[in-house]
Amino acid sequence: MKYAVLDFETTGNQSSDEIIQVGLAIIEPDRSISQVYRSFVKPGVPIPPFITGLTGITEEDVKDAPELDEVMVEMVPLLNDVVLVGHNVAFDFNYLQSALDKTGYLPFTGRILDTMDFLKILFPSLTSYQLGMVAAEFEVEHERPHQADSDALATALIFLKCLEECDRLPLLTLQRLADLFAGEDSDLGWFFDAMVQEKEREALPSEDGYVYYRQFALQVEDWLDIEAPRDSAERNPLENVTFEQFMEQVRERLRERLPQYEEREAQNMMLNEVMRAFEEDKHLLVEAGTGTGKSLGYLLPAIYHSVKNEEKVMVSTHTINLQEQLRERDVPLLTEVVPFPFRAAVFKGRQHYLCLRKFEHKINRKDFSTPKEEVMTAAQMVVWLTQTESGDDEELNLGNRGGDFWETVASESESCLGRSCPWFRKCFYHRAKHEAGVADVVITNHSKLFTDIQAGHQLLPGYERLVIDEAHHLEDVAGKHLGIHMKYFTVVHTLTRLYKDSKTGQLANLRSALEASAAEKSSEWCSVIDGIYPTLVDVKESWDKLSELLFSLMPDRSDAAPGDPGQFVYRLLPNRKPKDWETLTALENQIYVGLGDVLRKGERLLSEIREEQDDYAAESLITDISGLFKDLAGEREALRFFMKLESEDTVYWIEANGNFRSRSLQMYAVPIDVSAQLKQFFFDRKKSVVMTSATLSVDKSFQYMIEQLGLTEAAEEDRLITAMLPSPFNYRDQALLVIPRDFPSVKGSVGDDHFINTLVQSLADAAVATQGRMLVLFTSYKMLRQVYDPLKERLVAEGITVIGQGMDSGSRTKLTRRFQGNSASVLLGTSSFWEGVDIPGEALTSLAIVRLPFQPPNHPLVEAKSERLQREKKNPFMKLSVPQAVIRFKQGFGRLVRSSQDRGIVIVYDTRILESYYGKYFLYSLPGPKMEHMPLTQMVPRISEWLNPEA
Repeated sequence: MKYAVLDFETTGNQSSDEIIQVGLAIIEPDRSISQVYRSFVKPGVPIPPFITGLTGITEEDVKDAPELDEVMVEMVPLLNDVVLVGHNVAFDFNYLQSALDKTGYLPFTGRILDTMDFLKILFPSLTSYQLGMVAAEFEVEHERPHQADSDALATALIFLKCLEECDRLPLLTLQRLADLFAGEDSDLGWFFDAMVQEKEREALPSEDGYVYYRQFALQVEDWLDIEAPRDSAERNPLENVTFEQFMEQVRERLRERLPQYEEREAQNMMLNEVMRAFEEDKHLLVEAGTGTGKSLGYLLPAIYHSVKNEEKVMVSTHTINLQEQLRERDVPLLTEVVPFPFRAAVFKGRQHYLCLRKFEHKINRKDFSTPKEEVMTAAQMVVWLTQTESGDDEELNLGNRGGDFWETVASESESCLGRSCPWFRKCFYHRAKHEAGVADVVITNHSKLFTDIQAGHQLLPGYERLVIDEAHHLEDVAGKHLGIHMKYFTVVHTLTRLYKDSKTGQLANLRSALEASAAEKSSEWCSVIDGIYPTLVDVKESWDKLSELLFSLMPDRSDAAPGDPGQFVYRLLPNRKPKDWETLTALENQIYVGLGDVLRKGERLLSEIREEQDDYAAESLITDISGLFKDLAGEREALRFFMKLESEDTVYWIEANGNFRSRSLQMYAVPIDVSAQLKQFFFDRKKSVVMTSATLSVDKSFQYMIEQLGLTEAAEEDRLITAMLPSPFNYRDQALLVIPRDFPSVKGSVGDDHFINTLVQSLADAAVATQGRMLVLFTSYKMLRQVYDPLKERLVAEGITVIGQGMDSGSRTKLTRRFQGNSASVLLGTSSFWEGVDIPGEALTSLAIVRLPFQPPNHPLVEAKSERLQREKKNPFMKLSVPQAVIRFKQGFGRLVRSSQDRGIVIVYDTRILESYYGKYFLYSLPGPKMEHMPLTQMVPRISEWLNPEA
């Protein structure tokens, strides 16, 4: 096959825009690139400045360029008998057809392939499919991004990598891919067919390193072969070895491995404090700022303690990011420097693991609800199975709709066949569980800790000692798990997966399986299923009606701009129920009774079929349906608890989004205070719990955290150690905090024109001074939206890109990577960017904090906590709002200096930090940067001077 890789640069992306440059790379059948054709094209319109900014192509470049006619004369012969390839090929293909048409040629009728599709399918774990990012990842030269010849050549080299990857895939996987795309009459189907035929002609390889099972090629062996890290017969490697001796061996090996390794005072203090807590059966609160090396600070004592005493230590993180970092970075390092074998296993929530049985079922039945997207996701996953050892969804870059697909194939306890599943020995979830069972240290997350408590400790291996990293989130996660959180779609998904119409849904699948079987009771069973359908339809109607009525309780918001999709929040008070609440509870009762009826009939039906049938396909269907029934039962009880509005210790509220109205409804019932439960589940029950984070103290005291987490009693009984570790960085030299003292102030979450204009102008000037590399943190998404467009406009001429959370597509990780990959850029973020984002080094030079991060005082949970404090004659603002905001502010500040080489600027635009009586708590809680305030006009000159002292 001969390929032509095409790329155009144009004056815009409307069909009426014109071509200004052409690049075409020809790949011969022997996979060599024989030529790259390039030419500027003279457009009939001026080139817009933003296109010049993007591509670097100027009016000067095209003024003497050939007309489109002349270029097409040279190009058309090159397109003879080729397969056309492009990155996002539809864009270039449309321009090609229109150019052929304008210059009197016939349209191109050959095959068309898109490298985007190939990258998604063959490299399902790439974090970005953007051309520049992929070129960097594959180490492909790409000298002039957004110039047609450079783009075409880079795309050709990337396409060749895809072909190589295709050659490596086993025949079985290629056959699966060809089969997936077969029905679509697509060029991808034709391509994979051709690859299958080519592969079939090769001699069969003897050993290719894949495991073949049930018509899939996998990377994983049976997990039953995984053994404990040390032989139980041998003597304990730590017998008669003190912690100091163990650490000496570790440090020696660290020095050999990392020539730049230096001992850090703060890390040594942490090692000793954690060890002391373990040895004395005490709890520990330890605040360790960035750069302390806190993960090793608790992992080394955990490994020592668990191996020496042969008891597991559990480590819990809040974010999956940190879990991944421990798995990818810290554990491999420790494996090399700890002088004996040990095992640290990562164990996540069950929904993160692929259920192979469900996946096999879905693919074999081609059970796709949106075929175009889902075939793509299925293809990614077929290839991913040849690569993954963990089956963990974090490894996959699933497109926008991929999440819905994942939900239908994720592992879940309700639909697990356990040992009777043919996939049991290959199962990713059971592998992770088994690894956790034989490990010394298990790394999980806060969510799973609470799910385990709710499941009566059936999920995690038993443990007496627990390390909680990112501990400032514990209270929040506890509230979510110990309470109720339901969405409109939680119920709808369960209902539609059971029954969408008489052809789709698991009940319909069971019905057709029964009709096809020769079971004597099959017609009786089918009529039971037919009897369940109408009730499910009624339940869905009542649920829709109930959701609409709940949504209609939302107050019309005075501060919402017209057409603004803003979040609505409404609190329900047990002692002051809304009027006509009886109408709503009557609907809830209909749902309760209807579901009760479905569950009784359905479960009886399933147990009858189970007794009579012993066919695997039927059994797997019955298990899935039984799982959906269990979900419905849980949702039915949760809804009843919510609608009763009985508990005085619970905050009830609903949230929804203005655009999607009742379809975006969420219901919450959360305990006002979880400290008693945290005390009961952890601090009373476990021998020692170590809590660490960069932000546990407020104004140099731990009192706020001790009260929130339920540690007061432990502190009184001398079972609590607290430690604040010194920072390893020299903040006075490394960070400058500036406050423009005459900056306009703002009321509410929306800025007036004067505020926004001043802010945009100041951000633009500062961004030019720091050459981009700036993170701007907002407390409201609305204000971020107000700033995004005008700031983008100001900075485009300076060659600085503006990336906005929620404005540019992609997850937080993707946006962060784009920011790091593009040195001159400004990233605007809201709440989730205040913490957990690690951007060390040059990529981040300045951090702008637009407002102090107070939670909105009218948020139901904040409101309920405040009322409780008022009843106790305490000041809610000082006891709750300020400490929460200070912790958040410290988290934001911590984004800036991530290593001892980093230098950076923090700009705080909120003058309350200077003017109010509580401002000092924010400033005193920081680790000692240089602080200065000045008029706005002096700020940028001061920043430039501080960043370039030599200039």
